[in-house]
Order: sequence, then C-alpha cells, then structure tokens
Amino acid sequence: MPTPLFDTYAPPSQIFERGEGVFLIERSGDKYLDFISGIAVNALGHAHPKAVAALKAQADKLWHTSNMFTVPGQHELAAKYCQNSFADRVFFTNSGTEAIECAIKTARHYHFVNGRPDRYRIITFTGAFHGRTYGGINAGGNPAYLEGFGPRMEGFDSVPFGDHDAVKAAITEETAAILVEPVQGEGGVRALPDVCLRGLRQLCDEHGLLLIYDEVQCGAGRTGKLWAHEWAGSAAPDIMAVAKGVGGGFPMGACLTTEAAGAHMVVGTHGSTFGGNPLAMAVGNVVYDELTAPGFLDHVVDMSNFLHQQLHGLADTHSAKVEEVRGKGLLVGLKLKTGYVNKTLAKHARDNHLLIGAAGDNVARMAPPLIIEEAHARQAVEALDKALAALEQG
Repeated sequence: MPTPLFDTYAPPSQIFERGEGVFLIERSGDKYLDFISGIAVNALGHAHPKAVAALKAQADKLWHTSNMFTVPGQHELAAKYCQNSFADRVFFTNSGTEAIECAIKTARHYHFVNGRPDRYRIITFTGAFHGRTYGGINAGGNPAYLEGFGPRMEGFDSVPFGDHDAVKAAITEETAAILVEPVQGEGGVRALPDVCLRGLRQLCDEHGLLLIYDEVQCGAGRTGKLWAHEWAGSAAPDIMAVAKGVGGGFPMGACLTTEAAGAHMVVGTHGSTFGGNPLAMAVGNVVYDELTAPGFLDHVVDMSNFLHQQLHGLADTHSAKVEEVRGKGLLVGLKLKTGYVNKTLAKHARDNHLLIGAAGDNVARMAPPLIIEEAHARQAVEALDKALAALEQG
C-alpha cells in the first residue's frame, strides 16, 4: 500500500519516542547519542526543563493571534537580539528559509527605495544551502535541488567558495548584495576564513552593497560565540538570517537588520501569519537566555576544542579513510576519501547508537547539542571508531 506521505525522505527504521538531554530514546527503549540534534536545532538538547516549562505555560494562555495584533514576546526577544549585536530591527519567521526570503526581499527593497531598482542581483557561493523554497534553491544554486522546477530564477550570481577575486569580478552596477554562510553546513561543513569575511565587508562598503549572512545553521552559539561572524571582528553584516538553534527545537527563525537596511520594510512590504507566534516567542526567549548565560559559550568553546582534538586523533587512526576534519565549534565534519561514502558511515554509526548526518562533499556531519560534556564526546568518538573500522569502499 502506498504511503500517504510524499516520498521526499528516506528515514531509517528507528522511531524515536522521547529525548533526554543529549540522547534520543527509541520506542524499543534503546538509547542513542544524538550528535546531529535535528540538524543543529536542539541546541539545549531534548526536553530542556526551562524550555518545556515556558512552552507549557504559554500553551495554557494563548497560542496564536497572527501579526494583526501585538505579540509582547516578539518585542522582548527582538530587544535581546539587538542588545549585543549589529542589529537594530528584527522580523520573526517560522523557519530558516523564510528568514532567507525576508533577507533577499529586504536587500532588494533597500536599493529600490534608495532610487536604484536596477540593483537586484545577489552574489552567492558554490556549495551554499539557503533552504528549499523556490527563492532559497535558486540562491543556493545546487543543480540537484533545482532540477525539475522550471527555469532558473533571475538575479543570483554564484562564484566559487572562498574565491575573493571571483567575488570582485562578479560585482556590477546591478549587484545589490552578497549572501554567504560563515560556515557552510549542507555544502560540506566548510568554514569561511575570518579574513574572507572581513574582505567581503570591505567590498560591500566600497561598492554600496549589503552584506547578508546566513547563520541558520552556524549561529545560535554553535561556534562558541552567539553568532559565527563575531569571530571575524569587524565583519558585521547588514542583514542576517537565523533559525534552527534559536528555537531549541521549536520552529522559529528571524531576519535581523541594521536600522538603515531594515527601516524601509514598512506595512505591506512583508508579512507572516505564524511568524513570531506566542508559543515560539516563549521558547525563543528561554533559549536566548540560556545561550547568553554566564559561562555557557565558554563551555561550547571548551567542548568544541576537545571534540576537534579527539576527531583529529580518530582521523589519524583511520587516515586511509578520512581525508580531514572540518568545521568550526560544534559544527564539525569528517571528509571521507574517495571510495568511502558518508551515508554509509552514518549507518554504521547508528548501528553503534550514535546519530550523525551526511553533508555535501562526502562529509559526515556532526552538530551535537551545545550542552555535551567530555564523556559524550568520548562516547561519540568510540562509536565513530567502530563505524570507521566497519566502513568499506563502495
């Protein structure tokens, strides 16, 4: 009998019924160490008591009004986002790709209201992933995601990842913005060097462009700072899309802008029925408070340093199969050598009760909850050691 669902996913046999901290528990009772956390979503792990309490309390009061009416939690969370960042304005969404759509619209509308409607093109990078909407897949430019969905959308110019000269050559009088992930997730867990981020900021300033960061996957404390671009110093964006970890498991995202970049987005220019709903804001405020609590990000840095050290040792042990360790903070990957398949490694890891993902460029991706301890990292590496030992070519 055919499934009533679209066949767009191919999940394994495990069916998880509950989560506890850094573990997911299958209906059989088997416990799995979760080192993918819903693809960098469950930043505080599963069933975090403060997030659960906030959601339950809000659920007893009010779920939804739409943005026809004021949602106080939006003002509270937006003020927090703006307090210690580049941002002055925030628009709340339900997902990362919606935040990207808002960012693209904001960048183009900025030039429109400033008398340059001809400036609409956006420079993007190979290996990018900006979500699954029509605008998102065209911004990302991956042929596999574009196939079968009609003509390419006009206005995106893709250049090689990390090629500064190619970026400069792509700038024209029609260029509106540069869109980049400080750390690519789907594209193979590739971190753009800090000097490159500063170089992009300089290019945007020189040419009157807006700099857009996609921190949907690499933001929310995942690299050890609240936002990944903060490691680069003077490389702040004009617009930034965030999601995934900012909701700690509840669907939410946001588009953050400077005053100049966002002030023109007035009544009628953009909207969302569910974006910034009371439930999402209740959880989002708790997640932000936990991420910015004293010592939390220091812990992320300590754990990422320890995990990277352990993974480099593992790569040395399995040097015939592992080409390199990639990533930044707790967004990390193992690039496998030709002939070895990342999805097969993920299956072997799952057989050893470790959950990891597969990204582009034949990379096995890990994005564990930010609350992991050294014991969890050691357990993950032990499982990966067994998984790599079982990995064969093919």
